[in-house]
Amino acid sequence: MIRWWVSALQLTELFVSTVVHLLYGFYIFSTALAGDLSQAMNEWFSKPNVHAVVKEEEETRETTSSLTTKTTTSVDDLPPIVLVHGIFGFGKGRLGGLSYFAGAEKKDERVLVPDLGSLTSIYDRARELFYYLKGGQVDYGEEHSMAYGHSQFGRIYEQGHYPEWDEDHPIHFVGHSAGAQVVRVLQQMLADKAFKGYENTSDKWVLSITSLSGAFNGTTRTYLDGMQPEDWRNMKPVCLLQFCRLGTIIYDWLDIPWLKAYYNFGFDHFNMSWKKMGIRGLIDCLLGNIGPFASGDWILPDLTIQGSMQLNCHLQTFPDTYYFSYATKRTKRIFGITVPSGIFGIHPLLFIRVLQMSQWRHPPDVFPPYKGYRDEDWQDNDGALNTISMTHPRIPVEHPSHFVGHDSECQPLQPGIWYYKIVEGDHILFVVNRERAGIQFDMIYDSIFERCRKYACRRKSRQTLPNEILQ
Repeated sequence: MIRWWVSALQLTELFVSTVVHLLYGFYIFSTALAGDLSQAMNEWFSKPNVHAVVKEEEETRETTSSLTTKTTTSVDDLPPIVLVHGIFGFGKGRLGGLSYFAGAEKKDERVLVPDLGSLTSIYDRARELFYYLKGGQVDYGEEHSMAYGHSQFGRIYEQGHYPEWDEDHPIHFVGHSAGAQVVRVLQQMLADKAFKGYENTSDKWVLSITSLSGAFNGTTRTYLDGMQPEDWRNMKPVCLLQFCRLGTIIYDWLDIPWLKAYYNFGFDHFNMSWKKMGIRGLIDCLLGNIGPFASGDWILPDLTIQGSMQLNCHLQTFPDTYYFSYATKRTKRIFGITVPSGIFGIHPLLFIRVLQMSQWRHPPDVFPPYKGYRDEDWQDNDGALNTISMTHPRIPVEHPSHFVGHDSECQPLQPGIWYYKIVEGDHILFVVNRERAGIQFDMIYDSIFERCRKYACRRKSRQTLPNEILQ
């Protein structure tokens, strides 16, 4: 009997894991299994770059040598590097210990990987991130909670992961996809002193923000998957996102504790479990009368071009923070037509999305999302986000930026400017499956962590960084 129960639990866990991973594949991310399949295809059809391997070994030796010459610093004295996941993402301890950042957090001794809502709104996730670091009970704000119909208070952190966080103990943030926008909203909240009981917060609590395929200006992918271009807060009656909505509602309503511990969409503050809303509440949720999908307080409206523009209206690029951005791209132009840049270099579950996004045309009978919008500007993409959206905040006002074209450039690095580089890769190149990204994965994360450690404290004078700073 016991053996039968163990087998049943294992099968159930496998089923849930498969469903969650399929959602990744349908929308942005993929399973480790699919990543392994892609890796096998790459190994079959391509040969390893021997020169790149040699170059990486040389750079590793140089980095190790330079680090040994520095004055030893206690790990506790180093500012944390916080890795913030994107949509459908997860933090440390979820999905059976799978690493969202593919083990990159092991590259430094002071890295935090918070578990935020995977489908909750940018606003809600920014609030959760603050209390994850400082400790206490998550407070979503009275006005916001009343407007969107959920509880004002959420998860309790008995002990913050960095309770000493303040202007004298700032933090480096690295955000992937929507995670980059979450950090920007959090910094603005700090500047606006938006957390009750914390009147001394400021933008200077953030040392640097590094974006990996950041969702700064929205994506046309949202319209392909079901958000309405004419009404960006709502979905089409029949679309992929409706499937996602129904599955999420049922998952939260069942409220099976060990499943929620395995993976959680983050809507606990909406009280959608069967214990709190019953059958009638479930029906209301499914019909779209109540819940996050009815109020619009979830991630997809924030990822439309119009939703991102509305967020950006209130977000600043601050003069004392360093900003870095890696924008990914998997398209090229052939005879004036934008097409995927290859077959085997793109994850199989994202290839069709790269093609669809490269051919996206805004409906001619719908008012464009912003003045000056052109379809051709949004054709380059990585299968989930448009490349133009990932470089730096652009709409409704373009923020200061500097394009880094070559790794050999040595430039005076200034705070308050978005330094960005375009990387050949799809949207999940630097998360979930490390083997598929190969050497490029290690080179980028090594440069990110090294840069963060160079700026262990805020410097008043302008600095010139070495050539490899954005490689």
